[in-house]
Amino acid sequence: MPESSLDTTTQRRGVSAIGLAALILATLFAGAAIYILVAEQPARLALEDRSLLLQWQESYPRAARMQAGLAVLASLAGAVAFWRARDPFWLVGAALMLANLPFTLIVIAPVNEALLPLNAEQAATSRALIERWGALHAVRAGLSVLATAALIAAIARGELHSALRK
Repeated sequence: MPESSLDTTTQRRGVSAIGLAALILATLFAGAAIYILVAEQPARLALEDRSLLLQWQESYPRAARMQAGLAVLASLAGAVAFWRARDPFWLVGAALMLANLPFTLIVIAPVNEALLPLNAEQAATSRALIERWGALHAVRAGLSVLATAALIAAIARGELHSALRK
């Protein structure tokens, strides 16, 4: 096997591994976001106002840290896969995952900042904010699903390209 073929094979394996990591991380983020959207949020909204606020305040900080880490790692892995393969679908997936961070910091953070300091006596005002938070969180779920789709497309394109070269 010529050295250039070996280099190409090694590079393809590297893209496959880092690309697979990007896909797994994006899928974990999407799964968590969808779970929050379809299971946690509806269950939370079924509670009376005080319990609703307390449950949201307990669950949000942990979920936010976990999802932020997944978004950053998936974005980095997708960017590395793009750098290696030069397939724009890797970059699209990475950018969509990364878009969750500014969206969260610019759009969702003000809602979080309004909810976190509320106490039990202010719970009546929290329901509308938590409903708004849920709608905004749906955008994050959507971004992560689109990112996952782009990463799947990048992998599929790479496999198709590989098969056509044989």
